[in-house]
Amino acid sequence: MQTHYLYMIKKIIGHTLLALIVASSYSCSQSNKSSDSKTADSVTTGSTESADSVAPTVNHTGRKPASAAEILARKEVPILCYHQIRDWKASDSKSAKDYIIPVATFKAHVKMLADSGYHTVLPEQVYNYLVYGDPLPAKPVMLSFDDTEENQFLIARSELKKYGYKAAYFVMTVSLNRPHYMSKDQVKQLSDEGNAIGSHTWDHHNVKKYQGTDWEIQIDKPTKTLETITGKNIEYFAYPFGLWNKEAFPELKKRGFKAAFSLADKRDQQDPLFTVRRIIASGYWSAKTLSNSMKNSFH
Repeated sequence: MQTHYLYMIKKIIGHTLLALIVASSYSCSQSNKSSDSKTADSVTTGSTESADSVAPTVNHTGRKPASAAEILARKEVPILCYHQIRDWKASDSKSAKDYIIPVATFKAHVKMLADSGYHTVLPEQVYNYLVYGDPLPAKPVMLSFDDTEENQFLIARSELKKYGYKAAYFVMTVSLNRPHYMSKDQVKQLSDEGNAIGSHTWDHHNVKKYQGTDWEIQIDKPTKTLETITGKNIEYFAYPFGLWNKEAFPELKKRGFKAAFSLADKRDQQDPLFTVRRIIASGYWSAKTLSNSMKNSFH
């Protein structure tokens, strides 16, 4: 009898352990499927809005930020800078046409990026990639727009939406609500739609010449204005004319900026986050020229 009871007890325990193992295996399988699905979504090469504009939530608590040398060693993210988007006028100078891109040319640029499999990323994604090594979508590109021209809202915004693209808009606050420039409501709409809003000073004053109250006038007040408009922290800055000096870095840092964008100059070897390179997408460039320039300019 005792032998029979021992046999039954072992049998019950065996069934219970088997059930637990099966349940645990199923749970792990479902968890892996969910994880695989999220990974696939984050690197998809289609021009979907979620793939291009939504950075995966990553907890960086306890993670050591990269050193300047490690940041400089990472492959640069191609970053394009646009200003005016309109057809050329007879009064436009030869040099001005570098900064004025005809509408058809701009559309050809965006189509080339989409057809080539590029995925737009925002400043926060670029920052997390450089500092923490976070992954980016395949063939990342950051599109940026300076100076708050209204055609950036009327033309660029609608064109980018066709491909699910997002961009960073660096706003010069003196121009808000003025004719031919964006309104505060338009800036808020861009922010609400998932685009990044950054600072581009009050009136485009050269950072290298700041003294006295210039930091308050050019940076502090515009930052507060943009934060009031968007309801979000303003953490990224673009230098007027792309010009910077080392004295600007601590001033920007203590004001809460995480990175700053220049133009084609070399990055500072000690503080590359405050000299992130962009190139101006010239009004003279065809889509093919833009493609070649991106490949040649960023390494």
